[in-house]
Amino acid sequence: MEAWLIANMAPVMFMALVLILLLGYPVAFSLAAVGMLFGWIGIELGMLTPALLQALPDRVFGIMRNEILLAVPFFTFMGLILERSGMAEELLDTVGQIFGGVRGGLAYAVVFVGALLAATTGVVAASVIAMGLISLPIMLRYGYHPRLATGVIAASGTLAQIVPPSLVLIVMADVLGRSVGDMYKGALIPGLLLTGFYALFVFGTTILRPETAPALPPEARTLHGRALAWRVIIALIPPLALIFLVLGTIFIGWATPTEGGAMGAVGALLLAIAKGRLNLTMLRESMTSTARITSFVIFILIGSSVFSLTFRGVDGDLWVEHLLTGLPGGVMGFLIFVNLLVFFLAFFLDFFEISFIILPLLAPVAAKLGIDLVWFGVLMGVNMQTSFMHPPFGFALFYLRSVAPAKVRTVDIYWGAVPFLGIQLFMVFLIIAFPQLVSWGLDGPTIRETPTEISVPEPKRGSSLLDSSDFDGLLGTPPDSLGQ
Repeated sequence: MEAWLIANMAPVMFMALVLILLLGYPVAFSLAAVGMLFGWIGIELGMLTPALLQALPDRVFGIMRNEILLAVPFFTFMGLILERSGMAEELLDTVGQIFGGVRGGLAYAVVFVGALLAATTGVVAASVIAMGLISLPIMLRYGYHPRLATGVIAASGTLAQIVPPSLVLIVMADVLGRSVGDMYKGALIPGLLLTGFYALFVFGTTILRPETAPALPPEARTLHGRALAWRVIIALIPPLALIFLVLGTIFIGWATPTEGGAMGAVGALLLAIAKGRLNLTMLRESMTSTARITSFVIFILIGSSVFSLTFRGVDGDLWVEHLLTGLPGGVMGFLIFVNLLVFFLAFFLDFFEISFIILPLLAPVAAKLGIDLVWFGVLMGVNMQTSFMHPPFGFALFYLRSVAPAKVRTVDIYWGAVPFLGIQLFMVFLIIAFPQLVSWGLDGPTIRETPTEISVPEPKRGSSLLDSSDFDGLLGTPPDSLGQ
């Protein structure tokens, strides 16, 4: 039994983590507990040395010293302030007035505003709930089919998952050891294409089934001429200016993502003050929610660090590498398998859990196969976006169900999400077929024709992890993984 456990420690450890997660225990504590438990077992069996676990404090302090993670609270705070300042209501009302006379105009407004909210708030829950509360009753009142109305709201809200400044792109950049700015550049065109495909689907629906998306009647379009132009100026210009302040300065190299997030937070506060919406209660609630979300991310990151340290100590990385590099079809076989794996895992895990548990196992194999990790991260980000839309566990569907009127059936919300889920999967196919959609603004190639040669030390009894050159400097100051 002992010999079998030594030979199969990595798969047993991984299956133990899956079992504990399925039992419903918190992800962060599950990761840390499994890592500590199997670290102790490995020491008792002679596979690991106690010196391995002495690296844990240094890893935790390395996470705390990682300046790029400051972007998480900055962008979260910016999104919460904007969401509570009423920007979503003004945008939806203004864009609805612009497109109201067009068949399907309210649906176009939801798609456009969803993209703007994604580029400013970066929070899926805030976008879906805001548009569900404001737009869904109006769309139902003027004759929109419930499936089209709920589907377009849920899908447009999930654009915050992939359109910069997405929180998951920050997390994946840290996990993959790549620049957040490059992740943002790579995700820009896929995010815009998704927005265009959603609008194209609405257009096709208005052609094939015009009764499901009627135009607003004249009495519902109350703004015209100068009044409409003035509303456009005061409602659209500030968020567009904020988008340039945050993303523009990052893209052109004037600011790091952390500095861009800080400017965005200050800009959101100034917009809230200009609208007369900023008060002590809103500020306190936004700060509390920011602290809660940031703590959630950091604790999962610490737990995953504990798990990965032990997992690599028992040669789990070699097990995963041999498992995936042995797939038929080379790079394409790997990409097909990985995307199917992530798609099905998204039924049960959210994007943070996949980013911290699965992505660190896949990234070294992708790098060995010659796949650029920025391109790979954007591809996984688009795929993980489906986790919000999967019936019956999609979080965007849950958010929308919580604010939808009672007359909207849950089955309509589920069926309404299916076409947009297909669009997201089509975007995954396009990124694989046309890598330049991501790599247009990057310096290096996306997939090299000749895979990089990586020498792997022969496993031996004792801690092969500490003997490996992969962990040079592990017990000292960790390198800045993002090159910032």
